[in-house]
Amino acid sequence: MAKDTSLTLRNFLIYQVYTRNHTKEGTFQALIKDLDRIKSLGTDIVYLLPIHPVGEKNRKGTLGSNYSIKDYRAINPELGTFEDFKELIKSVHEKDMKIMMDIVFNHTSHDSVLLKEHPEWFYYRDGKNANRVGDWWDIIDLDFTSSKDLWEYLIETLEIYAKMGVDGFRCDVAPLIPLDFWLEARKRIAKINPNFIWLSESVHKSFIKYLRDLGFEAYSDGEVYQAFDILYDYDIHEEFLDFIKGGSLINYLKAIMNQEAIYPANYVKLRFLENHDQERIASLVRDENILNNLTAFIFFVKGATMIYGGQEAYNTHRPSLFDKDDVDWSTYEEHNCVDLIRTMAKIKKDPIMATGKFNILLDFEPLKLIVMTYKNKEKVRYGIFNVGNDNHQIELNISNGTYTNLVNNQPITYNGKLSVEHTPIVFDVIK
Repeated sequence: MAKDTSLTLRNFLIYQVYTRNHTKEGTFQALIKDLDRIKSLGTDIVYLLPIHPVGEKNRKGTLGSNYSIKDYRAINPELGTFEDFKELIKSVHEKDMKIMMDIVFNHTSHDSVLLKEHPEWFYYRDGKNANRVGDWWDIIDLDFTSSKDLWEYLIETLEIYAKMGVDGFRCDVAPLIPLDFWLEARKRIAKINPNFIWLSESVHKSFIKYLRDLGFEAYSDGEVYQAFDILYDYDIHEEFLDFIKGGSLINYLKAIMNQEAIYPANYVKLRFLENHDQERIASLVRDENILNNLTAFIFFVKGATMIYGGQEAYNTHRPSLFDKDDVDWSTYEEHNCVDLIRTMAKIKKDPIMATGKFNILLDFEPLKLIVMTYKNKEKVRYGIFNVGNDNHQIELNISNGTYTNLVNNQPITYNGKLSVEHTPIVFDVIK
């Protein structure tokens, strides 16, 4: 973890937007019109997928992936102009939110302006431009060992956007890029904005080993934390998916607790149920009661929370990265997920969620219950989430009495046992 990372990031809700598919228009101006709704969810950071021109050579799909970038210092005209982007930044700030943009420095499109100007900055295999991961055939990799001039160009690019008012960067496959580059970039950007937020897309453990076995450099989460404030929890994503698909819950919960020991004390993990690279959670979990409990859980577990535009409508279809494929907002009013997100985002703002001593009570796992606590000098906060199909009566180490479920503001009674049905439960025990 970067030494100056603020623990308050654990209180944050990050809202991920794929501008192309977020609205029918697919523009910055259309997104501006949706900011009030996004803010109403309790959002702290609006995170945009890449906003730059997309390469045309070896393009995937009709419009191509926004991660196949032609020019880091230009705006995709499909989304708008630089003036539109500046207006979006201003509008986000006026609503007391921050804006984060996606940074993709591991690779470019095959027709990148950099390839024309500086072919020596690129990775080659057998004398030809290539990438280190074979199935990413619409991109070619930069070679960070080629020249410090490349480093300077990229850091200057970051400085341009920081000076424009961008508050944070989400850095694509950051563990594949030299750690020293990120450390230098962080140092330089801090001179512009000392409170800048750095989010790293980490990679799965199996992918790290795969790259290392090929002879490439790939950093572990513990290493990447030196330069970043928040990391994806891909280090335990395989355990999460196994649980979601009917496998072991205990292995997933133990993996979360293991993070408490192997990362710096001020670590911040990004907790999510889905994102643009993963299937919609509502396509994997069809039971709405379990979906609601998982949604509440992802806010309660230690770390920052991210939701992907459309998740709050329980969309089952993951929009294509390569074509116009709009989010389906028609189901927005059909579920209570929106109210639940708003409530959990408010609960998450309590300082105990950032600085309290976090624990998972594993004894309840056989019941398909996730029971977690935060403790400080004033209180203990309990979170109980039923990810199974049955109701339960459980014993807790609390005094008999009536408490308030902060999720629905209803009383809950403990008289030697607590009734757990299908509504998420969050309550405080005052010391």
